[in-house]
Amino acid sequence: MDVALRQVGVSLVQWDALRAIERMPGASGHDLAVVTFQSDQAFGTLANRLDDRGLIARSAGHGRRIEHTLTDEGRQVLTDGHAVAGGVLDELLSPLCEDDRATLLRLLQTLTRSD
Repeated sequence: MDVALRQVGVSLVQWDALRAIERMPGASGHDLAVVTFQSDQAFGTLANRLDDRGLIARSAGHGRRIEHTLTDEGRQVLTDGHAVAGGVLDELLSPLCEDDRATLLRLLQTLTRSD
């Protein structure tokens, strides 16, 4: 996936950060670090690079909080990345028949369900 995402100019880690910001617009760096499995410092460095490239905007929030949102360019890169990721996943799952894919989906949903 990381190699394929280079087509749209991002790494897997950067694309994951863009996905998180899309899901949580206005989130703090700490909250985004948690959902992307990074330290606060690592996410801050990543966010600086994304900001420098014009893919995200950072603004002052309440107190010392810095909020993150996608720019138009960031949304486009994210959209392009979704198309690339879809192709990678289709190729990865191509050995499975539709019934096996449905079973895999059901099992993954069971594992990730939060009851």
